[in-house]
Amino acid sequence: MSEFKQPFPLGQKNDAYAEYFTGQSYLAVLTLEGVPSFNVTFEPGCRNNWHVHNGGGQILFCTAGTGWYQEEGKPAQKLNPGDTVNIPAGVNHWHGAAKDSWFAHIALSIPVEGSTTEWNGPVTDEEYNKLD
Repeated sequence: MSEFKQPFPLGQKNDAYAEYFTGQSYLAVLTLEGVPSFNVTFEPGCRNNWHVHNGGGQILFCTAGTGWYQEEGKPAQKLNPGDTVNIPAGVNHWHGAAKDSWFAHIALSIPVEGSTTEWNGPVTDEEYNKLD
């Protein structure tokens, strides 16, 4: 971790959502006003489960390390600092760190009244280990 530098706070262990992650993640609330924004940091190999944002989508701003984003039925996309991912509402997807790198992104939740996140099953080791 000493080599991993990011411009936003690491935050606390993401224990509230640990059941939806494989590996350790950290969460720092940046703001809850206007557009809720969070810094999410993933240890190497950590990824969240497949999930869907119902109502409003999500935007990811990649800030540090190397990660992955994948929509169901599409190939995974490698993510690097400066990349932006627009996740439409209703799309099943996952995101997380590469096997050998910490990864951080700012997650913006599109504020739509009644929005929910539907958590699905984990990304299997078999699926994940096929990535570069």
